[in-house]
Amino acid sequence: MSFYSNFHSDHIPGPLTGNPLNGLCEKVCIQAQRIFDACIKQTQLENYIITLKCRTPANPTPPLTFISARSTSSEGQVKDLSVERLPDKDCGARVHATIVIPIEVAYVDANGVEGVATSSISVTEDVLLNIPAPSIIPYRITAVVSAVLPSGTYNADGTFTVNCCITVILKVAMDVELLLPTYGYCAIPPAQEFSQEICSGFFELPLYPGFK
Repeated sequence: MSFYSNFHSDHIPGPLTGNPLNGLCEKVCIQAQRIFDACIKQTQLENYIITLKCRTPANPTPPLTFISARSTSSEGQVKDLSVERLPDKDCGARVHATIVIPIEVAYVDANGVEGVATSSISVTEDVLLNIPAPSIIPYRITAVVSAVLPSGTYNADGTFTVNCCITVILKVAMDVELLLPTYGYCAIPPAQEFSQEICSGFFELPLYPGFK
């Protein structure tokens, strides 16, 4: 069993039924990441040049043929961050930063040997976000990223010229303690073992054939 495998209990996650106040039993303090603001930006880059690093195998024979590439992590590195509060907007600020997206590139060398290498894509974001008022606990600007590189061409200097489809989600985040109403602890159901039931068809046969 699991939360969502035919397990019926009032103490599991799922849609509310009936009066949502029924079953509330206490207020609890949880530690969580609060998102004060967020925005998404999707960009297509053409003829972007990437430099290969950490090649495996170490010394491929050029020229290399591009196969595919994509981001290796959903967490982007935020560099050169600048936050400028705007006096004419309550809690508004101009957020300027460079977001570095780690990627992995797959290729084939001149001898037909497949290889991979790491690289990165850098994009500049200049957006408006709401940021919290000054406090002891600081906020953070974080980036959730995803990138797909559908095509690429090898260059004589060992780089690739690629086309990129990039998604960047910027967030204003802070680690906080929140007070929430709860229904108590979750009821954890016993695990349901996976089985292919290889004998089920055989065991369902009648002991003797029927009469015609």
